[in-house]
Amino acid sequence: MLDIPRGMKDFDGIELSKIEHIREKFIEISSVYGFSFMEPSPLEMLSVLETKSGPAIRDEIYHFTDKGSREVALRFDFTVGLTRYIASQKSIRLPAKVSGFGGVFRYDEPQRGRYRYFHQWDVEVYGKPGIETDAEIIELTSRLFDSLGLTNIVIHASHRRIVESYIRAIFESDDATIVNDMLRAVDKIQKKSRDDIICEFTEKGYDKQRLGRVLDFSQIRGTISEVESSFDVSLLKHWDEMRCLFDSLENRGVTNVQINFGIVRGLDYYSGIVFEVFAEDSSLGALAGGGRYDSLTGAFGRPDIGAAGVAGGVERMILTMDEQDMWPSHAGDTVSIVYVNPQMQKIAARVASGLRRHKIKTRMDLLGRPLRKQMDAASESAYAVIIAPREAATGMAILHNMEDGQEVRIKIETLVDNPAAVFQ
Repeated sequence: MLDIPRGMKDFDGIELSKIEHIREKFIEISSVYGFSFMEPSPLEMLSVLETKSGPAIRDEIYHFTDKGSREVALRFDFTVGLTRYIASQKSIRLPAKVSGFGGVFRYDEPQRGRYRYFHQWDVEVYGKPGIETDAEIIELTSRLFDSLGLTNIVIHASHRRIVESYIRAIFESDDATIVNDMLRAVDKIQKKSRDDIICEFTEKGYDKQRLGRVLDFSQIRGTISEVESSFDVSLLKHWDEMRCLFDSLENRGVTNVQINFGIVRGLDYYSGIVFEVFAEDSSLGALAGGGRYDSLTGAFGRPDIGAAGVAGGVERMILTMDEQDMWPSHAGDTVSIVYVNPQMQKIAARVASGLRRHKIKTRMDLLGRPLRKQMDAASESAYAVIIAPREAATGMAILHNMEDGQEVRIKIETLVDNPAAVFQ
């Protein structure tokens, strides 16, 4: 009777504060980079979502017929809504840089770090395609993770056209079905064993030796110079674009990026640079991913607009910050008001109200619990203000430093009217 649908969850105050912390950092960083923050509609026409991912997306999202007999669906990411919005603005000035943050719905199998309702951050740039745009998006992504204090973050970058051209060369064919199947095989290498993938695709009629060469190619990792020293890059179309990307990132001071030709981003609409973000010491998988997808805007009637972006999973980032113990302490900005007996509660409430009027985070027991339990609850605060009968009789209170235990007596009037003079 009290159950909620499978894959959904309640968010308590602690988790919401973590989500808000990431949200604040994201808005700050995206604003610094010139992105306009907005939130697209949480409800889209089903036909709009199918524009991005085809009819098969119905199996992965929440969709229904509304009271007006319209087929609608809950958003499964921000890219569709932001792209739809930009495509509808016929007179918009390009490049257009927009960002969003909020909840999305996917009818996936629930997993650690992602339920069927979870949170994403997203940035998108619309306008003429260019490596500098791709580099800026990767730079912003790197700086966001830096701002959260996360360590061992590595961005794995690839290029869809490089991988596609290699597949065509190996199979000596331009057949789109072969290319798409091989991209799917590469995309699965992070989740399944090599033998399983070879078995799956040889059963579909693919040559085992050629398939093996594609899978070997997908395992290439390293810097530009490392790849060039181990592989004949003259065989790769668009290699110069990768060189330009890494040159731009080096110029920007972004050093945590490496080539990984196993990154192809499963969605068919990616058309250029693609990348995913990982914490090297975590088994959670990708924390964020993105790339260039110039064809999507054309599906919305604006083939003249290129597009590139990145989105990150907030809950996975929270788990990674938990693992690395990277949450800021709020003890330094919190004060607890405690009182010795019920007769002191009224004075304690007046002091608490005074501090709160001055925007000081203040905690106070409302149940009249014993002083010892109040002090235990105050252990995470920077200070405890103790309201005791003897001091209160002379208009004073005791200021107790929760870190070193030192105490001083201060005027209650000063606490209420000018707390900045006390907590500075």
